[in-house]
Amino acid sequence: MPDKQDPTLSVDRIDHDSGVTLRACGTWLVQKMAQKEVMKELQSSAQSIPPNGNGNDIHWDLSQIDRIDHIGAQFFWNLWGKTRPTKLTLAPEQEPFFARLADAGDLALPAQPVQRLMPLITLGDAVLGFFEQIQSFIGLIGQLVLDFGQFARNPARGPWKEVSANIFHVGFQALGITALVGFLIGVVLSYLSAQQLHTFGGDIYLVNILGMSIIRELGPLLAAILVAGRSGSAITAQLGVMRVTEELDAMLVMGLPHGFRLVLPKVIALAIAMPLLVIWTDAIALIGGMTAAQLQLDMSPSYFIQSLPDAVSLPNYWIGLGKGVVFGALIALVSCHFGLRIKPNTESLGHGTTTSVVIAITVVILADAVFAIVFSGAGY
Repeated sequence: MPDKQDPTLSVDRIDHDSGVTLRACGTWLVQKMAQKEVMKELQSSAQSIPPNGNGNDIHWDLSQIDRIDHIGAQFFWNLWGKTRPTKLTLAPEQEPFFARLADAGDLALPAQPVQRLMPLITLGDAVLGFFEQIQSFIGLIGQLVLDFGQFARNPARGPWKEVSANIFHVGFQALGITALVGFLIGVVLSYLSAQQLHTFGGDIYLVNILGMSIIRELGPLLAAILVAGRSGSAITAQLGVMRVTEELDAMLVMGLPHGFRLVLPKVIALAIAMPLLVIWTDAIALIGGMTAAQLQLDMSPSYFIQSLPDAVSLPNYWIGLGKGVVFGALIALVSCHFGLRIKPNTESLGHGTTTSVVIAITVVILADAVFAIVFSGAGY
């Protein structure tokens, strides 16, 4: 049974002039209208309103309503077709609600974009967002240069503890996963290459293929991808959590700049740890390839080790180490960039961490392509 305070809408017919009076009573507040049963009853009553519900033969009487708010007034305004009816009886306190609705209805609303232009608008938003990201990333690099200059002028007051801690987390704790994946990649590459080379009697060239591919390309790229997925996501999540818990704001209040205390140590740590991880990954991958070569081609480990320096010239080692330094710095910059842009909510934290990993891996692959073009004639 409905409450006496529930909003109701009744239709009364006046026989002498064939007119219709629509009377409303009760409490037309959002708390009442939010109830499903009440709203269902109001919608049923609204469907019984005769056609031309805001015409001259309809008299609306809202003076018996106890209380009304903007939600209740909006309900009537929609029934009237967003036009004030000719015959309307209101209580004095109800007049401001409908006056504001009438004023708002007179405002010129912005034209909705044509549906066919939506793909173009979406593309434009994506392009503008891309350039905004590029601008922010360039600003981060500029701030890093300034912080590095400050660090070089006064090394004693530099963030040495942060650098040491990041080297431990990024480098030492990543030795296990890089060794496992590197060994498996070496085994797979050796098996596939040995099958083709044995067909043409070129078994001795297996050392050349493994040495060049692992030391110059696969070793640095594999280590960078693993670090981007493992450590890059951790850096972004760490900065994002600091944003959510307002630690970043507290650092600014205390006069501790984000770049010098957060970004610079991570960039230096990754630039130092990545070349060492590249050497480690190369060594383990070559051990895996050497093991597979002995099993597949009966190639002795001593022959493999003796032939490796002749098969891979020294510039290839330096190119691989240079890739490690560049890849490490890029991963740290991308991870810090997205970590500092995370908004203080969990949804932004998850989205920013995922985007950071994807962009970091993409940037690493692009940088590897640039290395391949620039140093195409070196080391052969």
